[in-house]
Amino acid sequence: MMPVRSIEIAGSTVRVFPSASLACVAAADFITRTIQEATEARGRAVLGLATGHTPLPVYKRLVALHRAGEVSFRDVSTYNLDEYYPIAPTDLQSYRTYMDRHLFDHLDIPPNRTHLFDGTVPEAFVADYAATFDRWIAAEGGLDLQLLGIGRNGHIGFNEPSDVSVHEALRLPSRLMALHPITLADAAADFGDEGLVPRRALTIGVAPILAARSILVLAFGPKKAEILAQALRGPMTAEVPASLLQSARARVTWLVDEAAAARLG
Repeated sequence: MMPVRSIEIAGSTVRVFPSASLACVAAADFITRTIQEATEARGRAVLGLATGHTPLPVYKRLVALHRAGEVSFRDVSTYNLDEYYPIAPTDLQSYRTYMDRHLFDHLDIPPNRTHLFDGTVPEAFVADYAATFDRWIAAEGGLDLQLLGIGRNGHIGFNEPSDVSVHEALRLPSRLMALHPITLADAAADFGDEGLVPRRALTIGVAPILAARSILVLAFGPKKAEILAQALRGPMTAEVPASLLQSARARVTWLVDEAAAARLG
């Protein structure tokens, strides 16, 4: 088996694993250490969590570690990156259902500490609601760790490609977003048809993500190779939202497999 190797790219740490499964083990272990260190230091840990197919093995290992008595979530608060809009929390395709099924139902985390956007908030109140979500995170002292994936179009959360300036992009708060065509196409399999995918979503903004004390990004497979290279080696631009992570590069760790790293050199 090939060894894990590290690459430093303009101050960003990229750890390249022989397989996605090994990278996910490393991610779960990283999250476990963060929980333990944060709870020892200030009595609680605050995690930003992602959904989709990429983090599923991470959550599976966290559940196994919890069952083995190696980590408790009793003093953990979580804030999920995003949620489709509109969608009911009980919908099988909602991220609330996803998180309960794959993580929360198997942990000792108090239910009132698992925060996800509510896709049923009336649209007239969505902007205020998203701003409140940011205030909740700030009131907890910010995120100790933000777990991210990267979309084929470079999105992080549902911060989609746009033509705003870098200065504006770095300050983007949580908000309602129209989904990019690539995002809609990639979600089609989950919903059964692209026409059934909600056209919008609530997302934690770029600014709260970048404020996290540590950021862990997962990228696997050959389809992520080109966008990963753009995010790490290209200029910062709102057209590739993941490239904005360069502004916090000292706090960002990329965990990738060999296929995703193919264009990094």
